[in-house]
Amino acid sequence: MSNKQIQFQVPTLSPMVKKLLIANLAIWVIGVLVVQQFFMDKDHLFLWFGLQPITVYSKFWLWQFVTYMFFHSNSIFHVLFNMLMLWWLGSELEQRWGSRFFLIYYMICGVGAGILYTLVMGAYYLITKDGMPLFSPVVGASGAIYGLFLAYGMIFGERIIYFFMVIPMKAKYFVMILGAIELLTLLSTGFSSEVANLAHVGGALVGFVFLYYWINFKGQRLRKKTTRHGRKLKLVVDNDNPPQEPKYWN
Repeated sequence: MSNKQIQFQVPTLSPMVKKLLIANLAIWVIGVLVVQQFFMDKDHLFLWFGLQPITVYSKFWLWQFVTYMFFHSNSIFHVLFNMLMLWWLGSELEQRWGSRFFLIYYMICGVGAGILYTLVMGAYYLITKDGMPLFSPVVGASGAIYGLFLAYGMIFGERIIYFFMVIPMKAKYFVMILGAIELLTLLSTGFSSEVANLAHVGGALVGFVFLYYWINFKGQRLRKKTTRHGRKLKLVVDNDNPPQEPKYWN
């Protein structure tokens, strides 16, 4: 009997992913662990640059939709998980898409997750009059990361990965299970959990909508281009006039 060995491939660190990793880790170490923890009496950086729905509504601090993606909590597990997923998933997607499109997709997923989260929190307050979730700042790149999960499952869906490093399954099923866990957690805990599951679900949802319409848009452009070039190719057969001797000009 031959022993089968499980091989784990470590993806190459792509250029844009490398820049995002450096930005996230630098902000976490210098901004969160040093400046905020030792030189501030409150979590001012989270209040200024995290996503706080009440601040967006009352002060119109729209930059928080971008900046919250680059701040993480004090827990090393939070930033470690996000950065590992950014490396493992993002590097392969960037190699397939190119740096420019990868960055566009990453930012759209993160910003879209933040916008969706803020809108739902506003609607939740109008319905329940519970304003507590409006004041809780959200930090972390998880919304964008779950967008990467979605894209990976769509593009590399047939690839075999190992759930918990043990159970082999196709990537598309892994992404489905991950999304179901987030959705069920959101439904069971609501907005009382310290983890912003709504932002995770929102990042995957925004990623799916963006890729769906982008694929359709590219397909329409390709069909129009093919039709346009096809119209230029005309075959004219004149059976009434017999062929004449060619004329030469000097």
